[in-house]
Amino acid sequence: MSLDRERIQRLYESLASRSGDINDEWLKNSDDLYVALERMEAEIGKAVVGKSHIIRQVITAILAGGHVLMEDVPGVGKTTLAVALSRVMGMEYHRMQFTPDVMPSDVVGFCVYNRETGEKEYVPGSVMCNLFLADEINRTSSKTQSSLLEVMEEGSVTVDGVTRHVPQPFIVIATQNPVGAAGTQMLPDSQLDRFMIRVSIGYPSGEQEIRMMKDRKSGNPLDDVRTVMSADDLFVLRRLAEAVVVDDRLYGYVTELVNATRSHDMLSLGISPRGSLAVIAMAKANALIRGRGYVVPDDISSVFAVTTAHRVMLTPIARMNRVSEMEIMAQVLSSVVPPRIFG
Repeated sequence: MSLDRERIQRLYESLASRSGDINDEWLKNSDDLYVALERMEAEIGKAVVGKSHIIRQVITAILAGGHVLMEDVPGVGKTTLAVALSRVMGMEYHRMQFTPDVMPSDVVGFCVYNRETGEKEYVPGSVMCNLFLADEINRTSSKTQSSLLEVMEEGSVTVDGVTRHVPQPFIVIATQNPVGAAGTQMLPDSQLDRFMIRVSIGYPSGEQEIRMMKDRKSGNPLDDVRTVMSADDLFVLRRLAEAVVVDDRLYGYVTELVNATRSHDMLSLGISPRGSLAVIAMAKANALIRGRGYVVPDDISSVFAVTTAHRVMLTPIARMNRVSEMEIMAQVLSSVVPPRIFG
C-alpha cells in the first residue's frame, strides 16, 4: 500500500469526527498507524514467502474485528503465519496444540475449591489472552471445539455459572488440515460461521520455495520477525474501520448477493445474516487499508468469497461434480450487478 500522508491525515480526521473514542493524540500519529500496517505485511513476509495476498486478507479480517481459520495441507506455513502474526502485533498470546485428549476446561478454565477461604477460585484457561492460536483445531473432540463458541462470539467464558470477559482485543486464529481425516472432527457449521474468513495458503512457486530453503540456512526467519503494532494501535484502527461510510445501495448489494446463495441450486445452505455483517465489516476494513473513508463495490467483491465460502453448504450433486464453494461464490458475484455509486 502506498502512503499519501496528507490524504491519510484527512481520512483520519474525517473518520474521527464520527468515532467519539478517537482522541487528538491518536490523530497526530495517524500516518504512523498506516506505516505500522505496511510493516506488518513486511515483517510477516519474512517468515511466509510469496503470500502477500493471504497476509493482506488476514490483516483485513483482524481490523474488521474477526477471527481467522487457515485450512490447508500440512507444511505450507499455516502455523508459521499464525505465530508471525502474534509476534508482529506484540500482544499476549497463547498457543494450544489441539489433540483428542484436550478438554474444554483446558480452553476456558475451571474452578477449584480453596480450603483456606472456603470459596471456589477460577483457574484461567488458555483463551485468557489477546491472541489465541488454536493449532489443528479439527483434531480435538467436538465438545472441546464447542467450548470456543461463546468466547468467539461474545468475548467471554462462563465457568460454573460465572461469566468472565477475556482481554480485549481478542482474536482466534485456528488452523486445520483437510487431509488425514482419521481421528479428526469437522468443525460444526455454527462454529465455522464465527470465523470472519477462511484462507488457504497453497503451495509456493518454485522460485519461492528456493528462497524459503535459502532463508533457513542460517536459522528460522520467525526469529527475525519484530513487533510493529500494539493492542492500542489495533483498537484505534478497529474504531476507524467501524466509522467508514457505507452507502445504502451497497447494503442492498450485499443483501442481493447473500440472497442469491440462499436460492442457489448447488447450495443446501446459504449465507447467514452473520455472514452479511461480516462482508460489510471486511469491506469497511478493506477500504480503510486502501486509504478511503467510504466503501466502494470493489471493496465488497474483493472480500466476498473469502468471507463467505465457508458459511455455505454444498448439495450432494455439487459435491459429486466436485464444484467448490469458491467457484459458486464467483458465480454469485458475476450474477449480481453492483450499483453505481459515483456518476
